Amino acid sequence: MSVDTNLYALDVDALSPTINRRAINSALKDDEALNATFIGQERAREALTFGLGISTRGYNLYVMGEPATGRFTLVKDYIERQVAQLPAPDDWCYINNFDDERQPVALKFPPSGGKAFQKDMAALIDDVLDSLPIAFDNPGYQRRRASISREFEQKYDAAIDAVERYAQANDVALYEEGGSITFSPIINGKPIRDTDFASLTDDQREGFYTLIDDLENRLSESLLSLPTWKRENSERLRELDKKTAEHVIKPLIKVFEHKYASELGVMKYLKQLKNALVSAILVIHGEEQKEEKSDDFDKKVFLEEQFLPNVLVSNKLDDAAPVIYEPNPTYQNLFGKIEYTNIHGSVFTNYRMIQPGALHRANGGYLLLDVDQVIEQPFVWDTLKLAIKSQRLRMDLPQQDVGMVNNITLNPQPIDLNVKIVLLGSRDLYYTLQDYDDEFDELFRVLVDFDLEIPVTRQALFDFVGKVRAHLIHLGLKGITANAMCRLVEYSLRMAEHKEKLSAHFAEVIELVNEAYYFCQKSNADTLELDHLKTALSAKKRRTGRVSQTLLNDIKEGHVLIATEGKAVGKVNGLTVLDIGDTAFGTPARITSTVFAGASGVVDIEREVELGQPIHSKGVMLLNGYLGNKYAQHFPLTLSANIALEQSYGHIDGDSASLGELVALISALTKIPCLQTLAITGSINQYGEVQAVGGVNEKIEGFFDLCQHRGLTGTQGVIIPKSNAINLVLDTTVIDAVKKGLFHIYTVETVDDALTILMEQEAGKISSKGRYPKNSINYHAVNRLYNIALIVNGGDGE
Repeated sequence: MSVDTNLYALDVDALSPTINRRAINSALKDDEALNATFIGQERAREALTFGLGISTRGYNLYVMGEPATGRFTLVKDYIERQVAQLPAPDDWCYINNFDDERQPVALKFPPSGGKAFQKDMAALIDDVLDSLPIAFDNPGYQRRRASISREFEQKYDAAIDAVERYAQANDVALYEEGGSITFSPIINGKPIRDTDFASLTDDQREGFYTLIDDLENRLSESLLSLPTWKRENSERLRELDKKTAEHVIKPLIKVFEHKYASELGVMKYLKQLKNALVSAILVIHGEEQKEEKSDDFDKKVFLEEQFLPNVLVSNKLDDAAPVIYEPNPTYQNLFGKIEYTNIHGSVFTNYRMIQPGALHRANGGYLLLDVDQVIEQPFVWDTLKLAIKSQRLRMDLPQQDVGMVNNITLNPQPIDLNVKIVLLGSRDLYYTLQDYDDEFDELFRVLVDFDLEIPVTRQALFDFVGKVRAHLIHLGLKGITANAMCRLVEYSLRMAEHKEKLSAHFAEVIELVNEAYYFCQKSNADTLELDHLKTALSAKKRRTGRVSQTLLNDIKEGHVLIATEGKAVGKVNGLTVLDIGDTAFGTPARITSTVFAGASGVVDIEREVELGQPIHSKGVMLLNGYLGNKYAQHFPLTLSANIALEQSYGHIDGDSASLGELVALISALTKIPCLQTLAITGSINQYGEVQAVGGVNEKIEGFFDLCQHRGLTGTQGVIIPKSNAINLVLDTTVIDAVKKGLFHIYTVETVDDALTILMEQEAGKISSKGRYPKNSINYHAVNRLYNIALIVNGGDGE
């Protein structure tokens, strides 16, 4: 019984997509296309617009999608365009807290105000340094200082004079040398020396000893108030220096108070500043009064370290809201850090060593983060959530930095935080965070979901062409031919495995353009042409094709047994696809089956030896359901059968071989041979319906390459699910072979369709009486199963 296989064969037109050349040509001429940001992604665009527009707390964004789909570029470009009209955020700076230097004070200014304040403070320091010599070298100051010193000296001289007069009245001389006072007896009107004193009589010496003791007691009583006089003298000198310093800074501070009258924080700071600046001036003056001046002391640096503001974030008036991406979100990179320096062996820090993080720079705007990087960093995720909830940005040290023993650290005043966080991450991570983090949904309420595939609309093509053209301009090329652009669109369709959907992995299209640009340069062309793309694709296939070539060579050399001619019982050519690195390729694999009397059911050899992964094992287990439903309605399903993918030595996953496995099983069961000129792929359900599979283009091309090597006879081809016809974007060599009738592509909807093609006879439809036509494939299958059931279970055969 002959079968007309042409009923199942696909026309040449169905093997590749129909590309709207008119839309592409229009987009190539329209410069408006160069402004494209998104290609398709309407759902993501709407969510992004909503998330950026709503200002309520908790409406941060999670951008969901796979890497290399252009998420980051598209989102960043889109946000920058959206926020271009928003005002620049405030400036923030830290100043010294003179009451507690370990807690620096944060000051907020309008845009560019922070830098202006810093500049004003630098000018103040310069003015103070310029005024110091004038103030302390002033004749009036010198006169007052001399007057205070003279009063002290007069008190001292009066006390000494009284003791000296008493001493002279009692024939004793008083000497004052180097700040010490001594007494010497006078004999015959002259002070005597020690040798002369020894020659005096004992009574004379004793009298002088008593007298000198009395004089020393009188001297002590006279100078009893000397420490008080010295203290009063020092206090009066200090008070003079202080008033002189205050006189220096008073007019300078007045200018500040007038300029910053509306800034409450600055006015509060200026009150503290007066006393602190006076103290600093007195230190500088004291250093200058020393006879041996320190070489290390720098007056300007000394003042700057205490009074110059540390501008953490500065913006210009005409700036837009910031859009910051932090690729390495460590604790310090995100929340800022406090640096340290080494002074005389000790670690030291102050408010001027506070450094901003990405959150400081993004404050008042948008911060983009890779969520997988964020959750890998210690303490970052919890601290980030706390900052978002409290809307305050603290600079607490992470736990690992607190190990700095005996070192002063800072606790800067928190600053107000108003930032929209945009997390970029995968689907799996989004659902994991939802499951394990109760606060996640509260804080990231807007999901921006990027599709993996984009419907081929006129607008999507327009944007696709625009993005490619913009990249070519960036590369320095004049343009691209219409044929080359059509090939790029086809390449994107092929990546998406769909005639009507572009792949969202636009980065791979750009990668191909970059590679073609290399060959364009080599040929000294200024326009990208189709030949450049073809050369780039061939070169890439060559670079990444070692594994696929090795597997094909093994088949060619007979190491791997694949027949492409004749017929065989229980043997079918299956189609597999391998993903290795950034390349995917198809290769045929022989599926074999044996059937014998027994009750062990259908045994998947791959599963038994633990090479079959769960989905593959599920596909094989479905065969039992199909056989029972199809053939064993009136007797128990009893058989023993083994199924294997021959010469496979690695893990196998996916159920796309289940159709081929079932055909091989029925061939072994019925002893009807299958064509070896055809290869088959497809998944089945328990009712015998054939379901779509992945990688159909690579699978077809893998078998075609083998057939082409052995010589196309016109009988070879592949069988695929009918639902996969929409996924066909085949290589031109395959299409040309089909056009010439040298290769065939058949589509099937049911297992019976596949059996009909491979066994070249009708499968047979069941009658109203529940029987299959005599000598049909299904008739032989029922008979064989019934006979095996009788053999195994016992009974009389008819």
